[in-house]
Amino acid sequence: MRTPRNERLGPDIADSGPERRCVLSGAGGARDALIRLAISPDGDVLPDVLARAPGRGAWIGVSRRDLEIAIAKGKLKAALARAFKGAPLSIPDDLPDRIEAALRRVFNDRLGLELRAGRLLLGSDRIAENARAGRVAWLAHAADASEDGSRKLDQAWRVGREAEGSGTRGITLPLDRAALSVALGRDNVVHLALTDSAAADRLSVPLQRLLHFLASDHAGDSEGQAETTGTDAGKPVADPAAPLAATTN
Repeated sequence: MRTPRNERLGPDIADSGPERRCVLSGAGGARDALIRLAISPDGDVLPDVLARAPGRGAWIGVSRRDLEIAIAKGKLKAALARAFKGAPLSIPDDLPDRIEAALRRVFNDRLGLELRAGRLLLGSDRIAENARAGRVAWLAHAADASEDGSRKLDQAWRVGREAEGSGTRGITLPLDRAALSVALGRDNVVHLALTDSAAADRLSVPLQRLLHFLASDHAGDSEGQAETTGTDAGKPVADPAAPLAATTN
């Protein structure tokens, strides 16, 4: 699927937390940057994006497209057979869909938590007022937000940050207004902002993992976003066919 374009992503979720290794590429990263796969009692390979399922697990850090290629060529099954020591397993045809749905759900859940905590702002007028006053730490737009509306809020944000002329702008999310409205239980959610930098850091973890899995033209958002989320984007993973051993648990 195609998602909106941005510039380079800011936070590097691979810079913190216990390191794991992708069974397909061999690239290492933090647990929060990779996706854990677990086996159900029936032998189905399923996403465990919160890494809570008991037993052995295997980790992947490739994009959806590379995962689909690895599944089609049998490379994922071979890598998992090594990771799970030859245990009987079955890879569902819709595994990429399940992973994407799980990543979106985790991101939406975090948005909801920040909304209930009073740290998420909705509505163009409210966001613009807080942005100009320097009270916005993170700014985002729905995938189908109008260019004019996003540009006005981006400008207000730059004014409040005393960053006029920098090109700083909010990130375009891989969710449209309908998906955001459903996730937050509000009508017509088009623009979102966070007033707390720690909340922005928390939100960046599931967001960066989702964007990396989608591996769209999102190279990231603005340098302003990098400043407010604390770290650089999760690093792309290399050749998904590389047969390396898994890091499990």
